[in-house]
Amino acid sequence: MNALKDILNVFWHDEAGATAIEYALVAALVSVAVIAGASLLGVNMGALFSNIANCMLNPSSTCLSGL
Repeated sequence: MNALKDILNVFWHDEAGATAIEYALVAALVSVAVIAGASLLGVNMGALFSNIANCMLNPSSTCLSGL
């Protein structure tokens, strides 16, 4: 019975699992931030390339206003 108590005591005070969970939460937060940033950047880059393509097809003075 004493050996079981010792095993449970060691298990209860072991903090390795808590540290792994903290690292997993930080990794998840970073990945969400990267995905959000990439999606916003992708939308902006798509709009920029569409604007460039439109200016190449139909050059006008409004295309030069962004420079």
